[in-house]
Amino acid sequence: MPRQNVTLTEVARQAGVHPGTASRALNEATQSLVKPETVERVNSVAARLGYKPDYLARSLKTRRTLSVGVIFPDINNPLFPPMLRGLEDRLAQHDYLALLANTENDDKRERRIVEQMTTRQVDALVLATARRDSPHLAALANQGTPIVLFNRIAENHAFSSVSVDDGAGSRLAVEHLIGLGHSRIAHVAGPQSFSTGLRRYRGYVASTSLSRAKPDRSLVAFATSFTIAEGVRCARKLLSLGEPPSAIVAGNDMLALGCYSAIEEEGLSCPEDVSVVGFNDMPFMDRIDPPLTTIRIPQYEMGLHAADLVLERIRQPDDPLKVIVLAPELVVRRSTCPPRARGQAETRRQR
Repeated sequence: MPRQNVTLTEVARQAGVHPGTASRALNEATQSLVKPETVERVNSVAARLGYKPDYLARSLKTRRTLSVGVIFPDINNPLFPPMLRGLEDRLAQHDYLALLANTENDDKRERRIVEQMTTRQVDALVLATARRDSPHLAALANQGTPIVLFNRIAENHAFSSVSVDDGAGSRLAVEHLIGLGHSRIAHVAGPQSFSTGLRRYRGYVASTSLSRAKPDRSLVAFATSFTIAEGVRCARKLLSLGEPPSAIVAGNDMLALGCYSAIEEEGLSCPEDVSVVGFNDMPFMDRIDPPLTTIRIPQYEMGLHAADLVLERIRQPDDPLKVIVLAPELVVRRSTCPPRARGQAETRRQR
């Protein structure tokens, strides 16, 4: 039966190795420095004795807590769990624990969470909450805590980050709709205080300006948050135009779901009357009716990259910052199709 309080020294003695070798053999991050047969023997002895690493003792020795604070804006958003899974999987390989917090898009709550995490001496922070120009980030930059931005970037602040090419994603969406024959393409833009909202909006503007789609400021509605409710509000505004759009590019999938609701309220159908394209390819977007055409981002891989970046910042804080931008992918499903002939959608609305 495994005993309590088994020490690393005892594991090393029974495995016939130096305690330093035993420590490296038990750590996935350093196992490559030890012969495979030694790793197997040490782990076998540790399992038999019931050895558990003393993380408190290790943190006192290394002055690290082996914890990373991870802050999300809305944990209810299905986009984030796959990212978190990638982040946690990679951190766990290096014996790091992710401490999670949800801000509910509240700046005051975020500041309080950051203060609590730094007080508890997390080794670094991963932020998926960053606004483009935030005094809060400026203060963090001066504190010395390693910071990595996740799915966002911030202007005027130097941080390592991993994000997707948002502008390219919007261009893929617009080009897809133009290829189907749409010329009156609207955009439900995300909040412009976030890099994701701004860059996706700019991608939409650039692609419509350079194409045979009609650039029209009335075809853009700006959401105040990336939520279904804001998608409904913005889509209602667009559908009430004298000449409504035949297609909508949404700033993310949550906004796209709101567009679905507004289209149904108007007695219209998607995609026959109004095509809709989302952004992110959240889980289950292929299961809704109709399945959503959207821009896929590599969510799990983003988590892996964020973990790699934050581990680098912890171990090599003076190394150059890294900015990783991943490529998006268009996923075509049944929420888009060629536009109806002019007047048919209005006839359906009046029935």
